[in-house]
Amino acid sequence: MDISIIGTGNMAKGFAGVFAEAGHQVTVVGRDKAKAQAVANEIGHEAKGGAFDAAGNSSDVTFLAVPYDAAVEIVSAGGFDGRIVVDVTNPMKADFSGLAIGHSTSAAEEIQNAAPRAKVVKAFNTVFASVLANGGKAAGKAATVFVAGDDEDARRQVAALAKSAGFRAVETGGLASARLLEPVAALNIALGYGLGHGTDIAPAWQGIS
Repeated sequence: MDISIIGTGNMAKGFAGVFAEAGHQVTVVGRDKAKAQAVANEIGHEAKGGAFDAAGNSSDVTFLAVPYDAAVEIVSAGGFDGRIVVDVTNPMKADFSGLAIGHSTSAAEEIQNAAPRAKVVKAFNTVFASVLANGGKAAGKAATVFVAGDDEDARRQVAALAKSAGFRAVETGGLASARLLEPVAALNIALGYGLGHGTDIAPAWQGIS
């Protein structure tokens, strides 16, 4: 699968590494072309780097590996009609004390509103960058990726992509279920950082295959 990853931070590097290792074609893009290319060079596996140009991007799946506010800004600029866009963000408050939005909406739904013709899928938001860097494993076991989206085919493609890279994948229904997934991620952050359990953790549901 041809995957583009918008962003050059730790999450972007993690996604680039785990998907390139799984045999997918990866392109890292950012506002700083040189930085994006440096990330691609670090990853290897014929990963590519370049400047962000939504309209010129023909990848099968695009990952928004940037903060929530930046993700909304990016998709609002256009160029994502008909494309699968994976939202991995969590709209945390500046002090990480909780979510800035929730209950009646979610980051994923707001991103979908900003790009109404895109196929937005919520996934990977409960996975730390260090888990990605560790090949998708938390405490030595495959981390679970929860996948939500209104477009059933897009949701299944993202779930299959996660499995191809060694993750467990659990589909949670329509995009509105992101209202439940984002608080799970907030709890994961609180456990990992606030309560000192570290980042080699990931939430999972027993009994779901």
